Amino acid sequence: MSDAGSEPERLLVRDLEQVATPSGRDAPLRGDALGKVEVLEDAYVLCEREEIAAVGRMRDLPALAEPIEELDGRGLCAVPGLVDCHTHACFAGDRVDEFSLRATGASYEELHAAGGGILSTVRATRAAGEGGLVAAVERHRDWMLRAGTTTFEAKSGYGLDRDIELASLRAIRAVGGIPTWLGAHAVPPEFDDADAYLDFALADVLPEAARLAEAADVFLERGAFDSAQARRYLEACRAAGLALRLHGDQFTEGGAVPLAIELGARSVDHLEATGPEGVRALGQSGVTAVLLPVSALFLDRPMPPARALVEAGAAVAIATDFNPGSAFCESLPVVCSLASTQLKLTPAEALSASTVNAAHVLSRADRVGRIAPGYRADLTLLGAPDWRYLAYHFGGPVVHSVVLAGRPLALG
Repeated sequence: MSDAGSEPERLLVRDLEQVATPSGRDAPLRGDALGKVEVLEDAYVLCEREEIAAVGRMRDLPALAEPIEELDGRGLCAVPGLVDCHTHACFAGDRVDEFSLRATGASYEELHAAGGGILSTVRATRAAGEGGLVAAVERHRDWMLRAGTTTFEAKSGYGLDRDIELASLRAIRAVGGIPTWLGAHAVPPEFDDADAYLDFALADVLPEAARLAEAADVFLERGAFDSAQARRYLEACRAAGLALRLHGDQFTEGGAVPLAIELGARSVDHLEATGPEGVRALGQSGVTAVLLPVSALFLDRPMPPARALVEAGAAVAIATDFNPGSAFCESLPVVCSLASTQLKLTPAEALSASTVNAAHVLSRADRVGRIAPGYRADLTLLGAPDWRYLAYHFGGPVVHSVVLAGRPLALG
């Protein structure tokens, strides 16, 4: 991935077919507001250094003094740079053998119990070392950029020891990602039980992880960590200054939703198994429901109750869950397509859920996720006559190019 030249002082993206952005300045968006998108036809976006300076229709474009770089937007639509708020992009190796076994009927939980699943990636990630992890995250970031993602979160959780967990967080930061410490992802083979592992992780890893990460995450699920163990881990991480997130209700309702609400978590993610009571509780809370439809599709699980969550008033975001085992997909446009076809979100709701609401989960909704003056100049340019192709063109080459912090990138 390379930039198209030296960093411009000013960039004019002109003659765009459309500019589409979530309405207003509030975050997160809920209910009817989630589906409100402002659309300008025959439009421009003016970027100065790393920020958006102006957005408008071409007929209203004032005379601009030189020097200025211009980008021809004819035939293109601009949406905000996409925000992926849930990825596991720091990993080595693959799980293609496991993918083949699942095709013959083996379940995710059966593979995990047999030493496959997460633990197989732990072995490969530990063997890669820090240099290998930097290279892996850089490769995965470039894949995401080609799919229009300009801001991404990535979790550790495939080291499950001190050195590789911390190396994972450093690698994510080095490549421009937002690091989350998923120290409670699984119990590594050198520990007999989850409590003994947490003793180690909280004493030996958390102090340094808290200096490298922005948030902590836990896999609260049968076969991983139960509600009491998740509480212990999250309370310690909160005391260390980390924001809180949870993997919850992926296979069973294990108490993730009430725990997330009680502890004031930024999000609870997955929710394939969430029932009506959990939906109602999230609708009355400040916790964002992050939905991961690729994972549900990969594992042949029920889709999370997106429509019920929106109608209950919950804040909803969508993300890829990009990982080698249960969601080997880095494309938010694919997620937007699944959001509209499987989760029953409108294209407008999917746009807001993958931009401003995802940015809210990452505490960046005042900087990214909208095309408006004062926001970072991140644009995803679609090679399409209508911005709704973001969801409509399922799996196609809908992303033409991106502008990252005011710089047009060559997506080689």
